Amino acid sequence: MFGFGRAKALAAVSALAIGLTAGAAQAADTIKVGILHSLSGTMAISETTLKDVMLMLIEDQNKKGGLLGKQLEAVVVDPASNWPLFAEKARELIEVNGSSVVFGCWTSVSRKSVLPVFEELNSMLFYPVQYEGEESSRNVFYTGAAPNQQAIPAVDYLMKTEGVTRWVLAGTDYVYPRTTNKILESYLKAKGVPAEDIMINYTPFGHADWQTIVADIKAFGSAGKKTAVVSTINGDANVPFYKELGNQGIKAEDIPVVAFSVGEEELAGIDTGPLVGHLAAWNYFMSIDTPENDEFISKWHAFIGNEDRVTNDPMEAHYIGFKMWVQAVQQAGTTDIDAVRQAMYGQTVPNLTGGVAVMNTNHHLSKPVVIGEIQDDGQIQTVWSTDGVVVGDAWSDFIPESAKLTADWTFPWVCGGCEKPMY
Repeated sequence: MFGFGRAKALAAVSALAIGLTAGAAQAADTIKVGILHSLSGTMAISETTLKDVMLMLIEDQNKKGGLLGKQLEAVVVDPASNWPLFAEKARELIEVNGSSVVFGCWTSVSRKSVLPVFEELNSMLFYPVQYEGEESSRNVFYTGAAPNQQAIPAVDYLMKTEGVTRWVLAGTDYVYPRTTNKILESYLKAKGVPAEDIMINYTPFGHADWQTIVADIKAFGSAGKKTAVVSTINGDANVPFYKELGNQGIKAEDIPVVAFSVGEEELAGIDTGPLVGHLAAWNYFMSIDTPENDEFISKWHAFIGNEDRVTNDPMEAHYIGFKMWVQAVQQAGTTDIDAVRQAMYGQTVPNLTGGVAVMNTNHHLSKPVVIGEIQDDGQIQTVWSTDGVVVGDAWSDFIPESAKLTADWTFPWVCGGCEKPMY
């Protein structure tokens, strides 16, 4: 009896071992792609669609045969708009799930939260949203806009086209708006704007009561000088902000608002009446008429099963970043982080605006800049664009301690914050 029982136990252990081996072999047959976007909380309004577009891109690549003879496997987590949780979920994606690459984050505070994890574990993050610059990591590729690809051109446009001389810098209270506004304040003063013509205001995430702040903006704009609002307000706080502008009778022709974090996704499903005529500055709009964009939108609608779903700038950034990563892996012949990083430099992908995106050695893209006017159907119509692409600058020329720095992650530099060579 003992021998029979022992034989059964050994057989069970053997079966378990075979099962584990088969499971490990099966797992090894896929390349895991981590998706780190908030699917709940205050940032879900912006980030959920980025998860969806990543699933579309992964599915499309798998239909083409996958990568290196393997299928790609999406690993989705929800950091729930909780900044410390972003770091925990990043570690989970890398250490537990074995993700070869991660696409994710929206806010800079979430990116700052995960940055030490990616650097400690030498993993790779593709970050798809406009940000404040002043950072360069060998483990992050910044596929959204740096300030010189969004904020500075937007201010120049308002100065030259709208004749704006008085400025409200309104943002959510975290690192991206504060650093961007620091750059803009320095830039405006360098352009001769006096301190009394610059109003700066910050509100917490999810802020809902805008009555007093909008009244202050209205009063600030009544001094006889053309006034504009430069908005780095993020997430669902934008809905009551624009509604209160309408409640207090502030129209785009009176005090235009140019937003850096409001795109087609944030406009979808809300009353766009108070926003009509206000502006947004990005590197892509859904309304742009190119064959590449038409194909992208068609694929998106087919994948999501809803003709009303929109596209937006961070989706294009993920599109470009993902295609560059695929090309780099194919070129390197491996998903090894160091090999893929080297292969990323100089990668090119046709963007959706009719040009070509290039990955530079400072881990930033070359991108066009487009400024658009919000329409009553929630689309954004281009009113101005650069003639070509603009190279993203990791370190701002308008912060003295940063102006002397450069980022170059290729030999012999291998540095994200070295002083520029004196020659």
